[in-house]
Amino acid sequence: MVPEAEVRDVLDELQRLRARVPLLSGALAASTDGLVLANDTPGVEAEGVAALTAAALGVSVRMTDATGRGGFRELLVRGDSGYIATYAAGSSAVLTLLAEDRINVGRLHLEGRRAGARIGELVDAALERTVRPATAARAAPPRPAPGRTLPQRPT
Repeated sequence: MVPEAEVRDVLDELQRLRARVPLLSGALAASTDGLVLANDTPGVEAEGVAALTAAALGVSVRMTDATGRGGFRELLVRGDSGYIATYAAGSSAVLTLLAEDRINVGRLHLEGRRAGARIGELVDAALERTVRPATAARAAPPRPAPGRTLPQRPT
């Protein structure tokens, strides 16, 4: 789980993105398994979009693998009224953007890729900090109290 401070940073990034690109109608960061990390999606059920994003991501990853195109980077879907763009955001998150039909798709990709990279850095760093202490605590040998030594194994 991503700590609250990083979730706030991710939400700030989503809001800055929406301010930079006026034709975005929503932005959502989710884990690759479909859990909402942060969202700025007025009028849209974020949990449903995150779950659908995870499903689309699964198919996209399989397609890139099956066709030898390497790891997943992005997915663009165009509907009658606009676009849904999903970008890799580090190793364990995705960024999904909802855009009006009139958006410049090149700008959408430019801004989405940049924001995805920043969000990926935030999420991956937060997850690394939460996993590392737990792993280090399990792996580290017990330390003796000051002035005491650990028993020695006979040689």
